[in-house]
Amino acid sequence: MALTPQALAKKKSASRTDINQHWRVEDGVLINGGEGLYLTSDADFGDYEMRLEYRTVAGADSGIYLKGSPQVQIWDTTEVGGKWDRGADLGSGGLWNNREDQPGKNPLVHADLPFGEWNTFRIVQCGARTWVWLNHELVVDGAILENYFDEARQVPIPARGPIQLQTHGGEIRWRHIFVREIEPAEANRRLRERDAGGFQPLFNGRDLTGWIGARDAYDVVDQAIVGRANAGGTLYTQATFADFVLRTEFKLPTGGNNGLAIRYPGQGNPAYEGMAEIQVLDNTGPKYQELDARQYHGSAYGMVPAYRGYLRAVGEWNFQEVTVRGSTIRVELNGSVILDTDLAEATDFMDGKGHPGRTLTEGSIGLAGHKSPVAFRSLVLKPLP
Repeated sequence: MALTPQALAKKKSASRTDINQHWRVEDGVLINGGEGLYLTSDADFGDYEMRLEYRTVAGADSGIYLKGSPQVQIWDTTEVGGKWDRGADLGSGGLWNNREDQPGKNPLVHADLPFGEWNTFRIVQCGARTWVWLNHELVVDGAILENYFDEARQVPIPARGPIQLQTHGGEIRWRHIFVREIEPAEANRRLRERDAGGFQPLFNGRDLTGWIGARDAYDVVDQAIVGRANAGGTLYTQATFADFVLRTEFKLPTGGNNGLAIRYPGQGNPAYEGMAEIQVLDNTGPKYQELDARQYHGSAYGMVPAYRGYLRAVGEWNFQEVTVRGSTIRVELNGSVILDTDLAEATDFMDGKGHPGRTLTEGSIGLAGHKSPVAFRSLVLKPLP
């Protein structure tokens, strides 16, 4: 994926000999005998729904790579298949390359049909969040597909990538392959509705009831809190919170700049006096191309950088979830985890400035305005025990 377009085109062209040797089409069915290169889509996909059918044989082992990342597992789930020691007895459809203790690793139910029958997959992916139905049974429920190619499993899978049909030693047949790209509004809805129990609104969608601080720096427009371009300051909740999950949708204008104030004490700069300011920034803005890495979107400002490349286009609504427990902060943007850190372990700070507030155990939630019309809506919070 790091190749230039010219080098990638050359690589794809060179792969045709192997593809034509090991793959064929008969009566509308893709067939592979179990060897050769994986069949890879020319197109890359971001948020999408895929449907297909497959039929395999005894002893087979295959899978579907999503955004070029392994994989939705397909295999012989019988005892004679010899892979019960690797989880084959639990069935196909799991995200097998996830770590052992991670959701999605094993399918929720065994849904495979007997050999000789066509199995049906429905796969939905929003960011790294993945849902899998096998033969109409939900086997993966919104789990994160981990990045197998990152040894620490910290770097998210790419925001966009190809779909690949794996070859793995046994004949497999594929048919009725369809892909539908999912628009941001639908992706946000799916992410918002996942595990939605226990969340309470912080914003009523009408006015700033329950919010104090820089009220004159914000307006309520179309059920969103929108910063004013000529005013800044921190707007924050009257209520305080300790450990929680915060969810919101936000929309950035070109060059937009704001932040989520975490455990804000009600005074001072939230990036320093609060536990952290989680940066909300148009990473593509021309004036922001030479920032410290700890200033880009999703970072714990000045302390720990977030992974970049997961924001939607300027003007689109993004979905973000921030989980705070003890001294740890986890930021999930549009279904991909871009920050997962323990601030108690942070020792290197931007410009050598201290962050005395990072040890706070309770405080308000705030919007750290920087004279930019960034919009926030659907602000909800679930306290954690």
